[in-house]
Amino acid sequence: MVQAIVAIAVVAFLVVLAFRTIRIIPQAKAGIVERLGRYSRTLNPGMTVLVPFVDRLKPLIDLREQVVSFPPQPVITADNLVVQIDTVLYFTVTQPRSATYEVANPLQAIEQITVTTLRNVIGSLSLEDALTSRDHINAQLRGVLDEATGKWGIRVNRVELKSIDPPGTIQEAMEKQMRAERDRRAAILNAEGVKQSQILTAEGQKQAAVLTAEGEKQAAILRAEGQAQAIATVFDAIHAGKPDRELLSYQYLQMLPALAQGDANKVFVIPSEFSDAFRALGNALESRARAEGEPPRVLEGEPARALEGEPPPALEGEPRRPVEGDVTPSPAPAGGNSRRHE
Repeated sequence: MVQAIVAIAVVAFLVVLAFRTIRIIPQAKAGIVERLGRYSRTLNPGMTVLVPFVDRLKPLIDLREQVVSFPPQPVITADNLVVQIDTVLYFTVTQPRSATYEVANPLQAIEQITVTTLRNVIGSLSLEDALTSRDHINAQLRGVLDEATGKWGIRVNRVELKSIDPPGTIQEAMEKQMRAERDRRAAILNAEGVKQSQILTAEGQKQAAVLTAEGEKQAAILRAEGQAQAIATVFDAIHAGKPDRELLSYQYLQMLPALAQGDANKVFVIPSEFSDAFRALGNALESRARAEGEPPRVLEGEPARALEGEPPPALEGEPRRPVEGDVTPSPAPAGGNSRRHE
């Protein structure tokens, strides 16, 4: 019975001894070995052998890039506004020994130096510059943090400002300012559009007016040429037909109603040639009547003279109608309508 207990104790001791002697370090991890309380060596990934009860392995250190998000920190800007800034830090442990022995709590140390550096950088900027200069702030923070954490065996890869939250009243004022600026830009763009539209409309109307005038000009020219050709044709036809005086007088009388047309014609002036045309037409009608054997037409109130062949008395200011046997002299040089009867 005693031998069995001793054997079990020996086996347990050997298992514990083997467990404390052989250690396996995972990938992307590093281990610090202390021998008799002093730093001995840094263990890389893989299997290693320790001296039992002499060497002690400290907690493994992660060599991968790590991300730390810090809570919002109040920061005062250059224009005395308190803003809440959230930061995100990306770092990597490059020297496990320094990260173990140079700083007691690396994350807390990084957080505090990040807050102090952020206050120094934001304190020299206004709120508007802080909102629009994030890349500049990130570069300054990274430079300061990388220099401070270099002796700790930590390399700061990036520092990002996750959010910058101004007070609620400032946010409302900024929104109003942004809305007013957008309204102003919209009004300017609308005015520019109206201006361009009016300019294009005016240019179109100008071109249309020019083209209309050109069209009217060409139409007037063609119309005048057509009228000239028509007049020439009529003139040639008249001269080719050799009209007598009676036809011309009849055409002249037909044109008199056209001369009297129009609302503005209050006074109708009869030309001096009207009596000559009327007299020639009357003589032509009487000659035709005599040739056909019809009695001459008698004016009302003068039956005796018409039957006897005497001409009716002439109206006041009108020359007497010639009858058969009268001699018609040539017209007077002064150009009147009176005739001399012999």
